[in-house]
Amino acid sequence: MSDTKPESFAAWINFYLDDCCASGQSLRTVRIKRCNLTLFVKWCLSEDIASPAAVSKKVLEAYKRYLNTYINSRTNNQLSLGTRKNRLTAVKTMFTRMVYLEVIATSPLAAFELPKVPKRLPTAFLTFEEIEEVFAQTLMYGLKGMRDRAMLETYYAAGIRRMELGNLEISDINFKTKKLRVNNGKGAKDRLVPIAKRAREWIRQYLQFSRPSLKTFHSGQTLFLSNSGGKFGETQLSELVKKYLLMAGYDVNAACNVFRHSAATHMLEGGADIRQIQVYLGHADISTTMVYTHITNPELERTYEKSHPAANEQPHIDT
Repeated sequence: MSDTKPESFAAWINFYLDDCCASGQSLRTVRIKRCNLTLFVKWCLSEDIASPAAVSKKVLEAYKRYLNTYINSRTNNQLSLGTRKNRLTAVKTMFTRMVYLEVIATSPLAAFELPKVPKRLPTAFLTFEEIEEVFAQTLMYGLKGMRDRAMLETYYAAGIRRMELGNLEISDINFKTKKLRVNNGKGAKDRLVPIAKRAREWIRQYLQFSRPSLKTFHSGQTLFLSNSGGKFGETQLSELVKKYLLMAGYDVNAACNVFRHSAATHMLEGGADIRQIQVYLGHADISTTMVYTHITNPELERTYEKSHPAANEQPHIDT
């Protein structure tokens, strides 16, 4: 570790983000951190706070109040509580890490309390019959539709995130073990998940007939190729899935995650253990997975119907 310690905001951010990269954090994570930290520094400079040495708990409390009143000029809305928490977390985490890296002796933000964001129920999920309707929309698009069907089937069968699918390589699908290796998930943790026979067959068909027509010199080993023969970007993936959802008549939020949420919900309805769902989805914290138990609890519904007096009482409606 160098004896020369960073002092300016710019030096701090570069030093900290270099450490994040060296610790194995994804480029996307580092990019988001840089954005959040840059926004904080911009506010600090507008308040005549010229360096990290001048940042205190009082300063971050003032920034928290500023974020609470900030109006996004593009949407004309306040920032969501989750966004505000993320921006504050980026600052507090950097100071905590700088203690570990011996840039500062103690963090002035150690006692700073982050806003509490309530767990939100996933609202974007469909029944299996509705998902089948979405799948069917790909039939009219020929070889590209075959690719899109394989992608949608993989989303649902493996319950993976948007860019987890975008980052898949051909070697990640193992037809013998019937497993899919999911790389570059949150926290850069790989995991093996089972993948259903029908999804495997669509991938097999895609690899045989569709991918060769999309492949270019620069395609590499990327599993699902875009129309230009490269890796899909985040926006491209969202737009592709949104197209098929709308064609089937379903205007839902979180287009790609609708299959992930639906898969978890359907497995719980089928009796899967919550810990198994946690591993399947790649959640680091079981509390994240527990959100799905609030969506569906068939055992509770059956018990309610049997035991709650109001559930068995014939309705009496005065007219």
